[in-house]
Amino acid sequence: MAKLAFLGLGVMGYPMAGHLVNAGHDVTVYNRTRQKAEAWVDEYGGQAAHTPAEAADGAEFVMACVGNDDDLRGICLGDAGAFAGMAGGSVLVDHTTVSAAVTRELHETAAGQGIAFVDAPVSGGQAGAENGQLVIMCGGEKEAFARAEPIMASYAKTVRLMGESGAGQLTKMANQIAIAGLVQGLSEALHFAEKAGLDGRAVVEVIGGGAAGSWQMMNRYETMLDGEFDHGFAVDLMRKDLAICLSTADDNGASLPVTALVDQFYKDVQKMGGGRWDTSSLIARLRAFG
Repeated sequence: MAKLAFLGLGVMGYPMAGHLVNAGHDVTVYNRTRQKAEAWVDEYGGQAAHTPAEAADGAEFVMACVGNDDDLRGICLGDAGAFAGMAGGSVLVDHTTVSAAVTRELHETAAGQGIAFVDAPVSGGQAGAENGQLVIMCGGEKEAFARAEPIMASYAKTVRLMGESGAGQLTKMANQIAIAGLVQGLSEALHFAEKAGLDGRAVVEVIGGGAAGSWQMMNRYETMLDGEFDHGFAVDLMRKDLAICLSTADDNGASLPVTALVDQFYKDVQKMGGGRWDTSSLIARLRAFG
């Protein structure tokens, strides 16, 4: 059993922190909205702290899962931030999807205090977090990763070190780039089938077992056909992630024409009032404008 802190109890962090308790760890949580932290304690036990520093006090590992670069800086830095409460030799594991730049910045700051920092963004969505089946791609020192890996295994099916600090975030960007193109292609295929007068379910039953098959197809086609978009990662968050991808591509020279186009399609979905719809809602745009 380890003494842990978990910072950020959103749709991902809430069940992830719960899995740590179920694995036998002593967990203290912090959330910006205090009521959410208290609800978590009522469900799982453990303790709720008033600040990240208080949550991190005495913790061997501090796990974070917040919103963006500024949110991550906010919970790490300053007198009330996690770094202020962490002792030398402890490890902060960041599950937030943020820029590689802020990851490297915080990695350097942490190192100056004798704290290890592992960037560890996740894939698998809310269902993966709830079922403990996330894929976690990590960056940082091998020794820190080796220590943190058994902790992350509490809510993951795959945990892999991809390289030095920032490599986890860069891998997550590749993940989001792939998803954006896949979901647009699936949306167009289902939209085409509808326009052609075909039974969309029958189409997927036939093509899903061949080269066109994908996780997105098999897990989202039914709700896409039914116009239900409350089953996964929100469009607002996807656009945040794609902005990071496109900005990083500007820096490293990668060409992302499809990603840039799909990002604008998601912007259209936001204008339709679908910012909180899941990413499969690209089909709603086609139905509205196609």
